[in-house]
Amino acid sequence: MKKIIMDEFRESIDVKEKSLKELVDKIEETSKKIIDCYRKGGKLIVFGNGGSAADAQHIVAELVNKLNFDRPMLNALALTVNTSVLTAIGNDSSYDNVFSRQIESLAKPGDVIMGISTSGNSVNVVKAMEKAKTIGALTIGMTGQDGGKLKSFSDILLNVPSKKTQRIQEVHITIGHIICGLVEEKIFGHMKG
Repeated sequence: MKKIIMDEFRESIDVKEKSLKELVDKIEETSKKIIDCYRKGGKLIVFGNGGSAADAQHIVAELVNKLNFDRPMLNALALTVNTSVLTAIGNDSSYDNVFSRQIESLAKPGDVIMGISTSGNSVNVVKAMEKAKTIGALTIGMTGQDGGKLKSFSDILLNVPSKKTQRIQEVHITIGHIICGLVEEKIFGHMKG
């Protein structure tokens, strides 16, 4: 068992080291775009399925509440938290539309839309990102290695260099924490006490 545990840690570290080499500039660009969005009165909308839904909610919680210090809340939404809306759209339309219909309702030009899909091929995530682009929102895709179909609808693609779901998700939440920390610091750093 110890060998398996050590191998899992080593593999996780390896993917994070590769991500560090490949994604730093994209993470910086993403953070700057979100900061600019907030300074102009916009919002961040995040969504995904399964573990990616949990990551979306986690990222939104850090922005709405706080990450490192007390400060005013930021406008961020996770599209997976309203079960009545999700089940109504899934029942009346299709599960493929659970995010795109909400984007149609909630997104405005200048908002930042973040779709999370380890494969990059989740139909409901791809359709929502496509809808966001027609609205004039900035789209950020968080995926695994090749970006899948989401690549075509992402203004910025944060594609973790791995094909293993758990390794991708581990880096996604690391990226989420880094972005939240940068956004918080640049907008409210002067309030730290």
